[in-house]
Amino acid sequence: MQVTQPMNKGILEKVFKLSEHNTNVKTEIIAGITTFMTMAYILVVNANILSDAGMDKSAVFAATAIAGFIGSCAMGFLANYPIALAPGMGLNAFFAYTVVLGMGYSWQFALCAVLIEGIIFILLTLTNVREKIIDCIPDILKHAVTAGIGLFIAFIGLSNAGVVVNGSTILSLGNLKDPLVLLTIFGLLLASILLAKNVKGAFLLAMVVVSAIGMIGGLVAAPEAIVSTAPSLKPIFMKALSVPVDQIFSLDMVVVVFTFLFVDLFDTVGCLVGVASKGNMLDENGKLPKAKQALFADAVATTTGALLGTSTVTAYVESAAGIGDGGRTGLTAVTTGTLFLLSLFFAPVFTAIPTQATAPVLILVGVMMAGSLTKIDFSDFTNAIPAFLTFAMMPLAYSIADGIIFGIISFTVLKIATNKKKDINISLIILSILFICKFIFLG
Repeated sequence: MQVTQPMNKGILEKVFKLSEHNTNVKTEIIAGITTFMTMAYILVVNANILSDAGMDKSAVFAATAIAGFIGSCAMGFLANYPIALAPGMGLNAFFAYTVVLGMGYSWQFALCAVLIEGIIFILLTLTNVREKIIDCIPDILKHAVTAGIGLFIAFIGLSNAGVVVNGSTILSLGNLKDPLVLLTIFGLLLASILLAKNVKGAFLLAMVVVSAIGMIGGLVAAPEAIVSTAPSLKPIFMKALSVPVDQIFSLDMVVVVFTFLFVDLFDTVGCLVGVASKGNMLDENGKLPKAKQALFADAVATTTGALLGTSTVTAYVESAAGIGDGGRTGLTAVTTGTLFLLSLFFAPVFTAIPTQATAPVLILVGVMMAGSLTKIDFSDFTNAIPAFLTFAMMPLAYSIADGIIFGIISFTVLKIATNKKKDINISLIILSILFICKFIFLG
Protein backbone atom coordinates (compact mmCIF):
# COMPACT_ATOMS: atom_id res chain seq x y z
CA MET A 1 0.00 0.00 0.00
CA GLN A 2 1.34 3.42 -0.94
CA VAL A 3 1.62 5.75 1.99
CA THR A 4 1.30 9.44 1.32
CA GLN A 5 4.50 11.20 2.32
CA PRO A 6 3.74 13.70 5.07
CA MET A 7 4.67 17.29 4.62
CA ASN A 8 8.08 17.62 6.28
CA LYS A 9 8.63 21.21 5.39
CA GLY A 10 6.90 23.89 7.39
CA ILE A 11 5.88 27.27 6.09
CA LEU A 12 9.14 28.86 7.23
CA GLU A 13 11.12 26.25 5.28
CA LYS A 14 9.07 26.97 2.16
CA VAL A 15 9.32 30.74 2.43
CA PHE A 16 12.97 31.07 3.45
CA LYS A 17 14.45 27.82 2.04
CA LEU A 18 16.29 27.10 5.29
CA SER A 19 17.68 23.68 4.33
CA GLU A 20 19.01 25.04 1.07
CA HIS A 21 21.02 27.57 3.07
CA ASN A 22 22.20 25.02 5.66
CA THR A 23 20.40 26.66 8.56
CA ASN A 24 17.37 26.17 10.78
CA VAL A 25 14.68 28.18 12.54
CA LYS A 26 16.51 28.33 15.89
CA THR A 27 19.73 29.62 14.34
CA GLU A 28 17.90 32.23 12.28
CA ILE A 29 15.90 33.55 15.21
CA ILE A 30 18.99 33.78 17.44
CA ALA A 31 20.80 35.59 14.62
CA GLY A 32 17.87 38.00 14.24
CA ILE A 33 17.89 38.76 17.96
CA THR A 34 21.65 39.36 17.82
CA THR A 35 21.29 41.76 14.90
CA PHE A 36 18.52 43.64 16.69
CA MET A 37 20.48 43.99 19.91
CA THR A 38 23.47 45.43 18.05
CA MET A 39 21.35 48.04 16.27
CA ALA A 40 18.62 48.75 18.85
CA TYR A 41 20.52 51.92 19.74
CA ILE A 42 19.04 53.55 16.63
CA LEU A 43 15.64 53.69 18.34
CA VAL A 44 16.91 56.22 20.87
CA VAL A 45 19.69 57.85 18.85
CA ASN A 46 17.49 58.60 15.84
CA ALA A 47 14.79 60.06 18.07
CA ASN A 48 17.35 62.28 19.81
CA ILE A 49 18.90 63.53 16.56
CA LEU A 50 15.64 64.28 14.76
CA SER A 51 14.19 65.92 17.87
CA ASP A 52 17.01 68.48 17.54
CA ALA A 53 15.32 69.43 14.27
CA GLY A 54 12.10 70.14 16.12
CA MET A 55 10.37 66.79 15.65
CA ASP A 56 8.43 65.06 18.41
CA LYS A 57 10.87 62.62 20.06
CA SER A 58 8.31 59.98 21.02
CA ALA A 59 6.75 60.05 17.56
CA VAL A 60 10.18 59.62 15.93
CA PHE A 61 10.85 56.65 18.22
CA ALA A 62 7.64 55.07 16.93
CA ALA A 63 8.45 55.90 13.30
CA THR A 64 11.94 54.43 13.70
CA ALA A 65 10.56 51.18 15.12
CA ILE A 66 7.87 50.80 12.45
CA ALA A 67 10.27 51.71 9.63
CA GLY A 68 12.74 49.13 10.95
CA PHE A 69 9.95 46.54 10.97
CA ILE A 70 8.76 47.32 7.44
CA GLY A 71 12.25 47.61 5.94
CA SER A 72 13.65 44.46 7.55
CA CYS A 73 10.59 42.38 6.69
CA ALA A 74 10.64 43.68 3.11
CA MET A 75 14.27 42.59 2.81
CA GLY A 76 13.52 39.21 4.36
CA PHE A 77 10.51 38.36 2.22
CA LEU A 78 11.57 39.96 -1.10
CA ALA A 79 15.27 39.07 -1.18
CA ASN A 80 15.55 36.37 1.52
CA TYR A 81 18.69 38.03 2.86
CA PRO A 82 19.60 38.27 6.59
CA ILE A 83 20.08 42.02 6.29
CA ALA A 84 18.12 44.38 8.54
CA LEU A 85 17.10 47.94 7.70
CA ALA A 86 16.43 51.02 9.82
CA PRO A 87 16.91 54.81 9.61
CA GLY A 88 20.58 55.31 8.82
CA MET A 89 23.18 57.09 10.92
CA GLY A 90 24.86 59.96 9.13
CA LEU A 91 21.84 60.52 6.95
CA ASN A 92 19.78 61.44 10.02
CA ALA A 93 22.52 63.89 11.07
CA PHE A 94 22.51 65.48 7.60
CA PHE A 95 18.71 65.68 7.86
CA ALA A 96 18.72 67.46 11.22
CA TYR A 97 21.91 69.50 11.36
CA THR A 98 22.44 70.47 7.72
CA VAL A 99 19.04 70.65 6.04
CA VAL A 100 17.02 71.90 9.02
CA LEU A 101 19.39 73.69 11.40
CA GLY A 102 22.00 74.65 8.78
CA MET A 103 19.96 75.55 5.70
CA GLY A 104 17.01 76.76 7.74
CA TYR A 105 14.35 74.56 6.18
CA SER A 106 11.58 72.87 8.12
CA TRP A 107 11.74 69.21 9.08
CA GLN A 108 8.72 68.74 6.83
CA PHE A 109 10.90 69.94 3.91
CA ALA A 110 13.58 67.40 4.86
CA LEU A 111 11.01 64.59 5.05
CA CYS A 112 9.74 65.59 1.60
CA ALA A 113 13.31 65.33 0.26
CA VAL A 114 13.60 61.82 1.71
CA LEU A 115 10.26 60.88 0.13
CA ILE A 116 11.43 62.12 -3.29
CA GLU A 117 14.70 60.21 -2.79
CA GLY A 118 12.78 57.01 -2.08
CA ILE A 119 10.59 57.40 -5.17
CA ILE A 120 13.65 58.02 -7.36
CA PHE A 121 15.31 54.94 -5.86
CA ILE A 122 12.26 52.85 -6.74
CA LEU A 123 12.51 54.03 -10.36
CA LEU A 124 16.28 53.44 -10.48
CA THR A 125 15.80 49.96 -9.07
CA LEU A 126 13.05 49.03 -11.52
CA THR A 127 15.28 50.18 -14.40
CA ASN A 128 18.21 48.15 -12.98
CA VAL A 129 20.47 51.21 -12.62
CA ARG A 130 21.35 50.48 -8.98
CA GLU A 131 21.91 46.79 -9.73
CA LYS A 132 24.31 47.69 -12.55
CA ILE A 133 26.31 49.88 -10.17
CA ILE A 134 26.80 46.91 -7.84
CA ASP A 135 27.74 44.63 -10.73
CA CYS A 136 30.32 47.05 -12.16
CA ILE A 137 32.37 47.18 -8.94
CA PRO A 138 35.47 44.96 -9.41
CA ASP A 139 35.81 41.88 -7.19
CA ILE A 140 39.01 43.27 -5.67
CA LEU A 141 37.10 46.30 -4.39
CA LYS A 142 34.23 44.13 -3.15
CA HIS A 143 36.69 42.27 -0.93
CA ALA A 144 38.08 45.62 0.22
CA VAL A 145 34.55 46.89 0.98
CA THR A 146 33.94 43.85 3.17
CA ALA A 147 37.17 44.45 5.08
CA GLY A 148 36.47 48.17 5.28
CA ILE A 149 33.05 47.66 6.78
CA GLY A 150 34.65 45.28 9.27
CA LEU A 151 37.18 47.93 10.31
CA PHE A 152 34.42 50.54 10.36
CA ILE A 153 32.08 48.70 12.71
CA ALA A 154 35.00 47.53 14.88
CA PHE A 155 36.04 51.17 15.22
CA ILE A 156 32.45 52.11 16.12
CA GLY A 157 32.49 49.45 18.83
CA LEU A 158 35.86 50.55 20.24
CA SER A 159 34.87 54.21 20.16
CA ASN A 160 31.39 53.80 21.63
CA ALA A 161 32.77 51.79 24.52
CA GLY A 162 35.53 54.30 25.29
CA VAL A 163 38.37 51.90 24.50
CA VAL A 164 39.68 54.48 22.01
CA VAL A 165 38.95 58.19 22.49
CA ASN A 166 39.90 61.65 21.25
CA GLY A 167 43.20 62.61 22.82
CA SER A 168 46.34 64.68 22.42
CA THR A 169 46.83 62.76 19.19
CA ILE A 170 43.98 62.14 16.74
CA LEU A 171 43.03 59.05 18.75
CA SER A 172 44.37 57.58 21.96
CA LEU A 173 43.70 54.68 24.30
CA GLY A 174 40.83 55.23 26.68
CA ASN A 175 40.90 54.92 30.46
CA LEU A 176 41.38 51.19 31.02
CA LYS A 177 40.65 51.67 34.74
CA ASP A 178 37.12 52.86 33.96
CA PRO A 179 34.70 50.12 35.13
CA LEU A 180 32.62 50.53 31.95
CA VAL A 181 35.69 50.04 29.75
CA LEU A 182 36.66 47.00 31.84
CA LEU A 183 33.13 45.64 31.39
CA THR A 184 33.54 46.01 27.62
CA ILE A 185 36.90 44.22 27.69
CA PHE A 186 35.36 41.42 29.76
CA GLY A 187 32.57 41.16 27.19
CA LEU A 188 35.13 41.05 24.38
CA LEU A 189 37.04 38.21 26.07
CA LEU A 190 33.85 36.30 26.85
CA ALA A 191 32.48 36.63 23.32
CA SER A 192 35.89 35.70 21.87
CA ILE A 193 36.08 32.52 23.94
CA LEU A 194 32.52 31.50 23.08
CA LEU A 195 33.17 32.21 19.41
CA ALA A 196 36.43 30.24 19.43
CA LYS A 197 34.59 27.32 21.02
CA ASN A 198 31.92 27.49 18.28
CA VAL A 199 29.13 28.04 20.82
CA LYS A 200 25.82 28.63 19.05
CA GLY A 201 24.47 32.09 19.78
CA ALA A 202 27.84 33.21 21.15
CA PHE A 203 27.20 36.88 20.49
CA LEU A 204 23.71 36.88 21.97
CA LEU A 205 24.84 34.98 25.07
CA ALA A 206 27.75 37.37 25.63
CA MET A 207 25.46 40.40 25.31
CA VAL A 208 22.98 39.00 27.84
CA VAL A 209 25.74 38.19 30.36
CA VAL A 210 27.43 41.59 30.03
CA SER A 211 24.10 43.44 30.30
CA ALA A 212 23.17 41.45 33.41
CA ILE A 213 26.54 42.05 35.09
CA GLY A 214 26.41 45.75 34.29
CA MET A 215 22.90 46.14 35.69
CA ILE A 216 23.48 44.04 38.79
CA GLY A 217 26.71 45.90 39.51
CA GLY A 218 25.04 49.26 39.05
CA LEU A 219 27.37 50.18 36.16
CA VAL A 220 24.54 50.65 33.67
CA ALA A 221 20.92 51.56 34.18
CA ALA A 222 18.41 48.75 34.50
CA PRO A 223 15.03 49.21 32.81
CA GLU A 224 12.55 50.98 35.05
CA ALA A 225 9.65 49.08 33.51
CA ILE A 226 9.03 46.16 31.20
CA VAL A 227 6.00 47.29 29.20
CA SER A 228 5.14 50.76 27.96
CA THR A 229 2.41 52.36 25.88
CA ALA A 230 3.23 52.69 22.18
CA PRO A 231 3.95 56.34 21.28
CA SER A 232 1.70 58.10 18.77
CA LEU A 233 2.84 58.87 15.21
CA LYS A 234 0.33 61.68 14.80
CA PRO A 235 2.71 64.68 15.19
CA ILE A 236 4.87 63.60 12.22
CA PHE A 237 2.79 61.13 10.19
CA MET A 238 2.41 62.09 6.48
CA LYS A 239 3.91 65.53 7.11
CA ALA A 240 6.23 64.98 4.12
CA LEU A 241 3.20 65.82 1.95
CA SER A 242 2.59 69.20 3.60
CA VAL A 243 5.47 71.07 1.91
CA PRO A 244 4.57 74.04 -0.35
CA VAL A 245 4.94 73.40 -4.09
CA ASP A 246 7.47 76.23 -4.57
CA GLN A 247 9.82 74.56 -2.08
CA ILE A 248 9.46 71.16 -3.74
CA PHE A 249 10.67 72.58 -7.07
CA SER A 250 13.45 74.73 -5.61
CA LEU A 251 17.19 74.41 -6.33
CA ASP A 252 17.81 73.69 -2.64
CA MET A 253 15.47 70.70 -2.85
CA VAL A 254 17.46 69.39 -5.83
CA VAL A 255 20.74 69.71 -3.89
CA VAL A 256 19.32 68.09 -0.75
CA VAL A 257 17.69 65.20 -2.66
CA PHE A 258 20.90 64.60 -4.64
CA THR A 259 22.95 64.45 -1.45
CA PHE A 260 20.52 62.01 0.16
CA LEU A 261 20.56 59.93 -3.03
CA PHE A 262 24.32 59.91 -3.34
CA VAL A 263 25.18 58.97 0.22
CA ASP A 264 22.38 56.42 0.60
CA LEU A 265 23.14 54.75 -2.74
CA PHE A 266 26.74 53.95 -1.92
CA ASP A 267 26.14 53.28 1.77
CA THR A 268 23.55 50.69 0.74
CA VAL A 269 25.67 49.25 -2.07
CA GLY A 270 28.65 48.98 0.26
CA CYS A 271 26.63 47.38 3.03
CA LEU A 272 24.93 44.86 0.74
CA VAL A 273 28.16 43.83 -0.94
CA GLY A 274 30.18 43.70 2.27
CA VAL A 275 27.63 41.90 4.42
CA ALA A 276 26.62 39.52 1.60
CA SER A 277 30.27 38.63 1.06
CA LYS A 278 30.61 37.89 4.78
CA GLY A 279 27.68 35.45 4.50
CA ASN A 280 29.01 33.88 1.27
CA MET A 281 25.94 35.11 -0.59
CA LEU A 282 27.77 36.37 -3.69
CA ASP A 283 27.73 34.02 -6.69
CA GLU A 284 30.76 32.61 -8.52
CA ASN A 285 31.01 35.84 -10.52
CA GLY A 286 31.07 37.99 -7.41
CA LYS A 287 27.54 39.28 -8.01
CA LEU A 288 24.66 39.56 -5.57
CA PRO A 289 22.01 37.16 -6.97
CA LYS A 290 18.97 39.07 -5.70
CA ALA A 291 20.38 42.57 -5.81
CA LYS A 292 17.27 44.00 -7.47
CA GLN A 293 14.95 42.63 -4.81
CA ALA A 294 17.25 43.82 -2.02
CA LEU A 295 17.52 47.31 -3.49
CA PHE A 296 13.77 47.45 -4.07
CA ALA A 297 13.18 46.59 -0.40
CA ASP A 298 15.56 49.40 0.54
CA ALA A 299 13.78 51.89 -1.74
CA VAL A 300 10.32 50.94 -0.48
CA ALA A 301 11.54 51.24 3.13
CA THR A 302 12.93 54.74 2.52
CA THR A 303 9.70 55.88 0.87
CA THR A 304 7.54 54.39 3.63
CA GLY A 305 9.83 55.77 6.32
CA ALA A 306 9.46 59.30 4.97
CA LEU A 307 5.68 59.02 5.12
CA LEU A 308 5.88 57.65 8.67
CA GLY A 309 8.12 60.56 9.68
CA THR A 310 11.75 59.49 9.76
CA SER A 311 14.96 60.04 7.82
CA THR A 312 16.35 57.70 5.15
CA VAL A 313 15.98 53.98 5.88
CA THR A 314 18.94 51.88 4.76
CA ALA A 315 20.65 48.51 5.19
CA TYR A 316 22.64 48.18 8.40
CA VAL A 317 26.23 46.97 8.67
CA GLU A 318 25.34 45.56 12.11
CA SER A 319 23.52 42.83 10.15
CA ALA A 320 26.95 41.20 9.97
CA ALA A 321 26.59 40.41 13.68
CA GLY A 322 23.59 38.20 12.96
CA ILE A 323 25.40 36.59 10.04
CA GLY A 324 28.30 35.95 12.39
CA ASP A 325 25.84 34.11 14.62
CA GLY A 326 24.74 31.88 11.73
CA GLY A 327 21.97 33.89 10.04
CA ARG A 328 21.72 33.04 6.34
CA THR A 329 18.15 33.80 5.23
CA GLY A 330 15.42 36.40 5.38
CA LEU A 331 14.06 34.83 8.55
CA THR A 332 16.90 36.57 10.39
CA ALA A 333 15.81 39.94 8.97
CA VAL A 334 12.13 39.26 9.70
CA THR A 335 13.02 38.34 13.30
CA THR A 336 14.91 41.62 13.66
CA GLY A 337 11.99 43.51 12.12
CA THR A 338 9.51 41.86 14.47
CA LEU A 339 11.61 42.92 17.46
CA PHE A 340 11.59 46.48 16.14
CA LEU A 341 7.80 46.35 16.15
CA LEU A 342 7.70 44.84 19.64
CA SER A 343 10.01 47.58 20.86
CA LEU A 344 7.03 49.95 20.62
CA PHE A 345 5.58 48.20 23.67
CA PHE A 346 8.82 47.13 25.41
CA ALA A 347 10.86 50.27 24.85
CA PRO A 348 12.32 50.36 28.41
CA VAL A 349 13.86 46.90 27.95
CA PHE A 350 15.21 47.31 24.43
CA THR A 351 16.66 50.74 25.04
CA ALA A 352 18.41 49.52 28.21
CA ILE A 353 20.88 47.33 26.26
CA PRO A 354 24.20 49.02 27.11
CA THR A 355 26.95 49.94 24.66
CA GLN A 356 29.30 47.75 26.70
CA ALA A 357 27.25 44.71 25.62
CA THR A 358 27.09 45.50 21.91
CA ALA A 359 30.61 46.89 21.40
CA PRO A 360 32.40 43.51 21.76
CA VAL A 361 30.13 42.02 19.10
CA LEU A 362 30.91 44.80 16.65
CA ILE A 363 34.64 44.40 17.28
CA LEU A 364 34.57 40.64 16.67
CA VAL A 365 32.44 41.01 13.57
CA GLY A 366 35.16 43.34 12.35
CA VAL A 367 37.69 40.56 12.94
CA MET A 368 35.59 38.11 10.95
CA MET A 369 35.07 40.48 8.03
CA ALA A 370 38.75 41.42 7.87
CA GLY A 371 39.40 37.92 6.56
CA SER A 372 38.47 39.12 3.07
CA LEU A 373 41.82 40.92 2.94
CA THR A 374 43.43 37.56 2.17
CA LYS A 375 41.60 37.59 -1.19
CA ILE A 376 43.30 40.82 -2.32
CA ASP A 377 46.39 40.65 -4.53
CA PHE A 378 48.74 43.11 -2.85
CA SER A 379 51.57 42.33 -5.29
CA ASP A 380 49.78 44.37 -7.99
CA PHE A 381 49.77 48.00 -6.89
CA THR A 382 46.91 48.87 -9.28
CA ASN A 383 44.83 46.55 -7.09
CA ALA A 384 46.54 47.03 -3.72
CA ILE A 385 46.35 50.84 -3.59
CA PRO A 386 42.62 51.15 -4.44
CA ALA A 387 41.81 48.27 -2.09
CA PHE A 388 43.79 49.86 0.73
CA LEU A 389 42.14 53.26 0.21
CA THR A 390 38.73 51.59 0.19
CA PHE A 391 39.07 49.76 3.50
CA ALA A 392 41.17 52.45 5.20
CA MET A 393 38.97 55.42 4.33
CA MET A 394 35.77 53.88 5.66
CA PRO A 395 36.71 54.11 9.34
CA LEU A 396 38.99 57.14 8.91
CA ALA A 397 36.38 59.21 7.04
CA TYR A 398 33.59 57.56 9.05
CA SER A 399 31.75 56.81 5.80
CA ILE A 400 31.20 53.65 3.77
CA ALA A 401 30.34 55.81 0.76
CA ASP A 402 33.61 57.78 0.92
CA GLY A 403 35.61 54.56 1.10
CA ILE A 404 33.95 53.26 -2.05
CA ILE A 405 34.49 56.61 -3.80
CA PHE A 406 38.22 56.69 -3.05
CA GLY A 407 38.55 53.06 -4.14
CA ILE A 408 36.72 53.43 -7.46
CA ILE A 409 38.45 56.68 -8.46
CA SER A 410 41.94 55.37 -7.66
CA PHE A 411 41.22 51.99 -9.31
CA THR A 412 40.05 53.67 -12.52
CA VAL A 413 42.91 56.19 -12.67
CA LEU A 414 45.62 53.59 -11.96
CA LYS A 415 44.28 51.11 -14.49
CA ILE A 416 44.11 53.77 -17.20
CA ALA A 417 47.54 55.20 -16.31
CA THR A 418 49.19 51.75 -16.45
CA ASN A 419 47.38 50.76 -19.66
CA LYS A 420 45.34 48.03 -17.96
CA LYS A 421 42.11 49.21 -19.53
CA LYS A 422 40.74 45.67 -19.81
CA ASP A 423 40.26 45.70 -16.04
CA ILE A 424 37.78 48.59 -16.14
CA ASN A 425 34.50 49.32 -17.87
CA ILE A 426 32.64 52.41 -19.00
CA SER A 427 30.46 52.33 -15.87
CA LEU A 428 33.52 52.73 -13.62
CA ILE A 429 34.76 55.66 -15.71
CA ILE A 430 31.35 57.37 -15.50
CA LEU A 431 31.16 56.77 -11.74
CA SER A 432 34.68 58.16 -11.26
CA ILE A 433 33.78 61.33 -13.17
CA LEU A 434 30.60 61.75 -11.11
CA PHE A 435 32.54 61.25 -7.87
CA ILE A 436 35.13 63.86 -8.85
CA CYS A 437 32.34 66.31 -9.74
CA LYS A 438 30.74 65.60 -6.39
CA PHE A 439 33.93 66.60 -4.54
CA ILE A 440 34.34 69.72 -6.67
CA PHE A 441 30.81 71.04 -6.46
CA LEU A 442 29.39 69.55 -3.25
CA GLY A 443 32.49 68.91 -1.17
